[in-house]
Amino acid sequence: MKFSTVLFYRTLVKASLCSFRVVYKETDLQVFAEKKLVSETLELIRRIRSPIEAYIASHPEFLTSLEPLKIQEGVNKVVRKMLEAGEVAGVGPMASVAGTIAEEVGFGLINQGLTKEVVVENGGDVFLALSKKAKVGIFAGDSPLSGKVAVVVGKELMPCGVCTSSGKVGHSLSFGNADAITVIHRSASIADALATAFGNLMKTPSDFKKVIAKAEKVKDIYGVVCIFEDKLMAWGKKIRLEPI
Repeated sequence: MKFSTVLFYRTLVKASLCSFRVVYKETDLQVFAEKKLVSETLELIRRIRSPIEAYIASHPEFLTSLEPLKIQEGVNKVVRKMLEAGEVAGVGPMASVAGTIAEEVGFGLINQGLTKEVVVENGGDVFLALSKKAKVGIFAGDSPLSGKVAVVVGKELMPCGVCTSSGKVGHSLSFGNADAITVIHRSASIADALATAFGNLMKTPSDFKKVIAKAEKVKDIYGVVCIFEDKLMAWGKKIRLEPI
C-alpha cells in the first residue's frame, strides 16, 4: 500500500484532544491525549518493544508462527499478553502486536498520570480510553461503504480495543477476502488477534455465520462488524453503527 494511503484515514479523525504522531522502527502511532506527549510516548514504545524484540531473538517462531504458541513461565508481561491473545483467537502471537502496543502505550500514559483520556491508533487498530462515547469510522479500501460507517462505542465499554483486519487493504497477512472486519473487545490485544482470525474465515459474505459462531464463545467481546464489497454485517448488542 502506498504511504499516503496508509495515513489517509487519519485525516478523518475528529477529536477535542491534542493529536500527535510518534514513529519508532515499524511502530507508527497517532495519539490523542490531553497534551502533547511525544517524548513520553516514544519512551513507552521503546520499553514495550524491547522485550518483544528480545523474545523474538531467542524464539524466532514467535515472529513467524500462524498458530498459537505455548505460554512459558516467566515471560515478560507484554509477550505473555500476545501469547494469550493468540491462544484466545487461535492465531500466532504477532497477530496481536499492533493492538498490544497501542493498548500498552495508552495505559502507560494514563498510569503515569500524564493524561486522563487517550486514544492510540496503530495501523488501524485503536485503543480507546475516553470519558464519553466514541465513533470509530471503518476504512474498507475500495468498498462503496468505506468511510461511510462508524462504530459507536459507549463510555461504559472503555477502556477497550477497536481493531480491524482486511484481506484487501494493508500489509498484514490475511487469508480472507473481506474489505474490513472490525472487532470490539475489552482488550485491544485480543481484539487485534480476533480481527485476524475472523478475517481469515471471511471468504464469502455467508461466512459471517462462522464468525458469529466463534464470537459467541469469546469472553468480553462487544461486537463484530464486517464490510464485504457492498455488504455490511454486524453482530453484538453492546455496540451500534451510525453513518459518518
